[in-house]
Amino acid sequence: QVQLVESGGGLVQAGGSLRLSCAASGRTFSSYAMGWFRQAPGKEREFVAAISWSGRSTLYADSVKGRFTISRDNAKNTVYLQMNSPKPEDTAVYYCAREKAGGGSTQRREYDYWGQGTQVTVSS
Repeated sequence: QVQLVESGGGLVQAGGSLRLSCAASGRTFSSYAMGWFRQAPGKEREFVAAISWSGRSTLYADSVKGRFTISRDNAKNTVYLQMNSPKPEDTAVYYCAREKAGGGSTQRREYDYWGQGTQVTVSS
């Protein structure tokens, strides 16, 4: 069983920065791509970013491209989301997820394990 635990959420001012972390249990972390999704109140959960098993390939939603950076440390079984210059519209619960394969995907159906989420609130 894989467990994913997010941390680092909180209140941040627009234009500031915040780093989310997601710690994974299990010995096969480095074999899988990882992703970040978010869900705002009343909205569908949406893709934010993904990173391949090696870390060499990344994907971003257009809405966060150039502001957010996904990275991973396979030695620590952890994936990160660096949020720079966040905007009020980035306010949401952020979830990390493990993909079923290693390449990275924007599609929710390609992810089989999810964390419990961490709240990010961006004030204007």
